[in-house]
Amino acid sequence: MGATRSPPGEKTEMTNLEWALQFVKLKIQEMIFNGRKTDQCGVILFGSEETDNIVHEKNGGYENVAEYIPIAQPNATTLAKLDALQPSQTSGDPIDALIVGIETQDINLEKKRTWSRKIIILTDGQSPMEIEDWEATVIKMNALHISLTVIGIDFDDDEFPFHEEEKSSIKVENEAFYHKLTSALDNGLVGTCAFALQEIAKPDIKQTKSALMGTVLRLGDVDVRPEEAIEILVKASKCTALARPKSWKKFGPREKAGDQMEVDEEEDNTVFAQLKMRTEYYIDRSVPEGEEQNKMDTGSDDEEDKDKNLAKVEKEQLIRGFKYGSTYVPCSDGQFLRLHTRKGIDICGFFHTKNFRRELAMGEVQYIWADPGSPQQQVALSSIVQAMYEKGVLAIARWVSKDGMDPKMGVLSPSIFENIDCLLWVQMPFADDVRKYTFSSLENLVSKSGEKFTKHPYIPTEEQLDAMDKFVDAMDLSGLDGEDDEGHPISWYDTRQSYNPAIHRTKQALFHSAIVNDIASNPPPPPHPEILKYIKPPRRVLKDSREAVAECKAAFKVKEVPKKVVKARNDGHVCARDEDEDMLLLDKKPAARKGKEPAASQVPVSPALARAAEKPADSGSETEEESDQEPLLLEKRPFNALPTPERSMSPDVDPGRAPGRIIGSTYPLRDFKTNLAQGDVVTKAVEDMGAVIKEVVLKPFASRRHKEMIDSMIAMRDTCLKEDEIDAWNAFLRDLKESCLEESGNPEFWQEVQKLGRSISLISQPEAKKLGGRSEFSESASEAVSRP
Repeated sequence: MGATRSPPGEKTEMTNLEWALQFVKLKIQEMIFNGRKTDQCGVILFGSEETDNIVHEKNGGYENVAEYIPIAQPNATTLAKLDALQPSQTSGDPIDALIVGIETQDINLEKKRTWSRKIIILTDGQSPMEIEDWEATVIKMNALHISLTVIGIDFDDDEFPFHEEEKSSIKVENEAFYHKLTSALDNGLVGTCAFALQEIAKPDIKQTKSALMGTVLRLGDVDVRPEEAIEILVKASKCTALARPKSWKKFGPREKAGDQMEVDEEEDNTVFAQLKMRTEYYIDRSVPEGEEQNKMDTGSDDEEDKDKNLAKVEKEQLIRGFKYGSTYVPCSDGQFLRLHTRKGIDICGFFHTKNFRRELAMGEVQYIWADPGSPQQQVALSSIVQAMYEKGVLAIARWVSKDGMDPKMGVLSPSIFENIDCLLWVQMPFADDVRKYTFSSLENLVSKSGEKFTKHPYIPTEEQLDAMDKFVDAMDLSGLDGEDDEGHPISWYDTRQSYNPAIHRTKQALFHSAIVNDIASNPPPPPHPEILKYIKPPRRVLKDSREAVAECKAAFKVKEVPKKVVKARNDGHVCARDEDEDMLLLDKKPAARKGKEPAASQVPVSPALARAAEKPADSGSETEEESDQEPLLLEKRPFNALPTPERSMSPDVDPGRAPGRIIGSTYPLRDFKTNLAQGDVVTKAVEDMGAVIKEVVLKPFASRRHKEMIDSMIAMRDTCLKEDEIDAWNAFLRDLKESCLEESGNPEFWQEVQKLGRSISLISQPEAKKLGGRSEFSESASEAVSRP
């Protein structure tokens, strides 16, 4: 892999090893970016000068094969180790490395039989191989369900297409063997490195499964006339959901402690720590009780006196208040009494599809499925969907996600798939949500006297209308990519191939910055062409619309407007200001002001206004009235320190929620109880709670949070027992025990769990049976786990 090359489209030279490592780094970066614990990888080198692998230690004969990076969840250190690799002149057998990889992977995943197993070989095809008994290797790989991908440097690929000229004989034979090997596997593939890099650089959509949320679909009044109403058990899942780019965190250099000794002053070992917001509450005691405190005091220069008058209070001592005029209405519960509602989706009526106003649809679309475990419910929902589809109608529905929650109004649309029928829900606005704006007519222009104009600069002429029609027709994208088999024009824009530039460009920059030391000298590469595909108009359309654009410019007399030159003023102001710019609210020039000049902390006054203030006031009643109004701008007014509702407060402490989780690591028990109160997220809450407890327990210095984690486990076990999540609790506890007792685990925490005994052990069958659940563990097995 030491031969040099110039990658396609680049002028720089690199070795084959550096070129192949680009694929490895992108693969590993994708795992780091997703952050899934089930994404683990390892790196095995063949052709290395050292020999370090488990097969050679047992049997021997596998020289020049080294396990460079053990199988684990990748991180930034993994990328740093890959950067340290250098080409070697020593040859190694790829088949030996493949066998070592199979054995290493099998030992590591001995207790994880359900995990997917993949092996990727990157080679230049120049290494000699011993291919005897390769069929036994294929049999074992098929038995372990291992998929193999061989990525070769300059391998022939008819689909790419690429064919290397003057290829060595050993490379021809090795390449043919790789095709023979992968064709014998249940899941094998051979490709060239250039095509692999092109495919892996494409924007990748993260597949997200939406959790099914249970609810009830009602038609008719089930309370007053139950014989004329029906209730169908349904499940709701997201059809569309807004995707956002990764959030950026703020970091700052950690200050060194005073007693910390600097070993080497010249060495720059700056350590960065994440910055977190903290909110504190204070009461200003200097303001008399009963007086409104809704302004901030900016006129006082004595900061020490200010601090003395501020008294700190805890958040628990405060109550929520709502602004009502110039006063506040306290609400001890945090909110006023809600409307009494019942959980479910109530169909209020039907209307024809042609009357649906698509511009009023708001929010995300959701699927409404019948209960997967009840054929009767599926038939009932399917009959409603079929009837709505045949009649061409939509349903107006009222959705309450939980008892006592605010209702939402929306529309249900029938959707018929090949093997299943369902409804699509989209929220519609209330009358308070609709914004109505009125605009003047673009065709009819009437003067104040009632005279109707037929010719006016604001009314387009026939020439202008024809020019704009031609421009719109020239920019038509329908049929740009031809027609399908049935003669219909193929749409140029396809949502499935349209990627969010904010997400994928941020991801691309993040990947690049993670492996580059200096961003200034090595900036991120340009965006992938697939990201820019729908940002720019097609060249063919731009070419066809040139004449129409020129005609529009001539008809509408379009001219380039020169930029205004900003004049610099002697008084230091950069932007030119109108003479009366500061008097827009008064419409009167202020008269002269008696007394001392305003302090620097007052509201700033423009020079024009200041000059007007210095002129002597004329005598007369009109001048006296103006003088009475003058303090609105110039008089110094004190400000008090109680924040008004309009001013934003500091954000709360970071809850520590990982992407896709509803439980954070900062206050896991509070988040758990909050989500349980919302309902229909028990499974997700239990799953995330278990993951958070395990993460916190296995972190360094976890002893200070042992009691908090045990309290969280007690609450989680109680919920699993009552909500029939028994299997989830038992699986979590066994996994936690295994992780705590590992070499890098936390045995002290497990000892504390064992001290609690049976109350926090596995849920047994007798215990589960009392609440109608089932467990695979007997009482003795549950007690055995809790025994030291």
